[in-house]
Amino acid sequence: MPTKVKITGVDIFVGNNNTFAQELINDCNGGVKGANRKVSATSAHGLVFASKNSDFKNTLNNFHYNLPDGMPIVWVGRLKGHRHMQRCSGVDMFEVVMKVTASHNNIKHFFCGGKEGVAKQLQASSANNLGNSNVVGTYSPPFRIMTDEEFAALGQEINNTGANIVWIGLSTPKQEVFAASLAKHCSVDYIITVGAVFDFFTGNLERAPRWIQNIGLEWFYRLLKEPRRLFSRYFEVVPGFIALNLKELFSKK
Repeated sequence: MPTKVKITGVDIFVGNNNTFAQELINDCNGGVKGANRKVSATSAHGLVFASKNSDFKNTLNNFHYNLPDGMPIVWVGRLKGHRHMQRCSGVDMFEVVMKVTASHNNIKHFFCGGKEGVAKQLQASSANNLGNSNVVGTYSPPFRIMTDEEFAALGQEINNTGANIVWIGLSTPKQEVFAASLAKHCSVDYIITVGAVFDFFTGNLERAPRWIQNIGLEWFYRLLKEPRRLFSRYFEVVPGFIALNLKELFSKK
């Protein structure tokens, strides 16, 4: 059974959070140490940006998995024959993985992202709310492009903790490029980019009600919450994603 489907030229995972979490556990317990499998929770924003930037598209297609973080991506995947495809939002995936690995003391986590102190807050939240105390380190990156020397130092810090999974909470496309750079300097099982997850689990952002998520309008809920920051992005992303898929559909016909 295939694990990926091509959507707007990018390979997208067609499973669900539970199957991904189980594969991750198997890899951490018995896989090749230092494989640095890169995983992105990929939204329509990432796919639209990738359609305009070939370097970024190549970055995503070099990832182990791009999880569908948005119902519109899932709907397209289902139309392409993957009827059981489910949304794997970064928030839900993070929660599932942290909960199921809580009892695996050999699977250690490292948090990288957010403003100063947010990663530390997430470490406390993971222990208190998700039952996972296996977070062995945190890091808040500077608000600029890091040098190779800084990535090398961060990679060494991560290796020294014995972490298996590095979680990166920045924004697209910065976090995926960050993950690709970090992978050159560390030796872990997984490097996973999860966007605003750090802010959701530390109470800095409020998530949409489940029914809004299910009908594919979580982006609209976030727009109402942060109109000044998100209006220009969604004004481009929503029609852009629709246009890309219609273009692909009619080109095949």
